[in-house]
Amino acid sequence: MKKIFIHTIICLSALQSCAGNKTVATSPAVSNEVLNDSFRLEKLIPGNFTMMDVDVLNNIYLVTAGNQLKKYNARGDSMAVFNDVKKYGYPTLMDVTNPLKVLLYYKNFSTVVMLDRLLSQRNSINFRQQNIFSVKAIATSYDNNIWLFDEQDYKLKKIDEEGKLLQESTDWRVLMDVVPSPANIIDNSNFVYLYDSTKGFYIFDYYGTYKNNLPFLGWKNIAVSAGKITGMQGNKLHSYVIESLNDKTYNIPASFRNYISIKAVNGKVYVLKEDALEIYAVL
Repeated sequence: MKKIFIHTIICLSALQSCAGNKTVATSPAVSNEVLNDSFRLEKLIPGNFTMMDVDVLNNIYLVTAGNQLKKYNARGDSMAVFNDVKKYGYPTLMDVTNPLKVLLYYKNFSTVVMLDRLLSQRNSINFRQQNIFSVKAIATSYDNNIWLFDEQDYKLKKIDEEGKLLQESTDWRVLMDVVPSPANIIDNSNFVYLYDSTKGFYIFDYYGTYKNNLPFLGWKNIAVSAGKITGMQGNKLHSYVIESLNDKTYNIPASFRNYISIKAVNGKVYVLKEDALEIYAVL
């Protein structure tokens, strides 16, 4: 994967530069292909859900309208439940990068709750007690620690389960003319992706070194897996292939469009609606 990404950066070098240079690309060098693929419904999990995510094993995590977090396997069988979702209010985000450690982040309380694979609470961290006061985005790191972006000192940081600082990036104000405010962090295949919908993806290596910017704007429900970056933009599903620089765009069916959340990952499309989660294969 690392070799593939290096190839990607070389191909983009005419448009943008890496760490130490404040000039970033204004548009990606990609081919755009609009597809009218059909989607086949594979499974439906009925219920009133408000939040959804999927891990690398195709386990599904759903927050119910009754404020329970439920875990289902790929067959749709119930595996575990966490009943104390609203201990710190409603969670801002959920991270299931590691199926053995689920993160629930409560921005208003600056608190992250860690759950094990059976959704039993194992720990929690209050960032304010660690002198970190403004955090919008967090994610599990490759080594099972926690990435966060500190918007007070403009640094990507990694902390352990006790909140101890393990490493941090250079101040982003040194790297960039205009500092983004990422709402998403994803750790995948040797790189950390931070996304600001008004400025695009900012990509770092595991040492916190700034590598690249992909200015895909206005995307929602983003995911990074299997060499692809996916996200929704209006009624279109983007699937950007990192190796080929090809941005495939799928026109989603009208039946998808009243969704609460939608995620394309692991070769499937998960569509969360008011009364069910629908799981589709792309034909």
